[in-house]
Amino acid sequence: MLKIKKCSKSLAIAILIGGKSSRFGTDKGLFEIFKKPLVSYVIDTLSDIKFDIFLVAHSIKQVQKYIEKIDFKKIKAFIIDDQRLYENKSIRAPIIGLYSTFKELKKLTYKKVLVLSCDTPMLKKEILKYLIEQSKDFDCCIPQWNNGFLEPLFAIYPIKKALKNVNKILKTQSYKLTNLLSNQWRINFIPIEKSLKQLDKNLDSFININEPEDIEKIKKIIKNSRF
Repeated sequence: MLKIKKCSKSLAIAILIGGKSSRFGTDKGLFEIFKKPLVSYVIDTLSDIKFDIFLVAHSIKQVQKYIEKIDFKKIKAFIIDDQRLYENKSIRAPIIGLYSTFKELKKLTYKKVLVLSCDTPMLKKEILKYLIEQSKDFDCCIPQWNNGFLEPLFAIYPIKKALKNVNKILKTQSYKLTNLLSNQWRINFIPIEKSLKQLDKNLDSFININEPEDIEKIKKIIKNSRF
């Protein structure tokens, strides 16, 4: 861990940067659009939201690369993936990142965490503030599409309870991210098309980058937003 300081512990924000990016071909978080890394778009949006930001990396080597490319003074610290989990080659990276996040933030006595991925550069702060507000009386707050699809990497989780569930997932080797959720939790499913579209007309916040072809779409959105 790096650069720890005292703060409110009600909520932390964790951005996962440790994915393999196999389809994209390079570290997505550091890929630059208009000379700015993708993860920096996310961090800059979050800078208006007064909660601590953590970047969840797969290794010290990756952390070093990010320190060279981003304004790391805007984040609280880096969390490093638990390397023991990489011994099991069947475990997918998001589960490793989530486990490492919950475990570390529990030690730091945070209560909840807003989990995001690094490849959503068009996040709207209005959406994030709304999710945080809507999570207050619930254990978990997660966006849901009309077709029932959930956004597990765009959600707020109860850290202690989520850590217990991740441990169960690792034991059963059922790594689907929605298995994190428990029917014993108070969960606020936020309807994306009904509620969030009012705050983000084109739902650009939910556009993530999986392949190089997605870059041109993002470039057009950024250009249009500047004029």
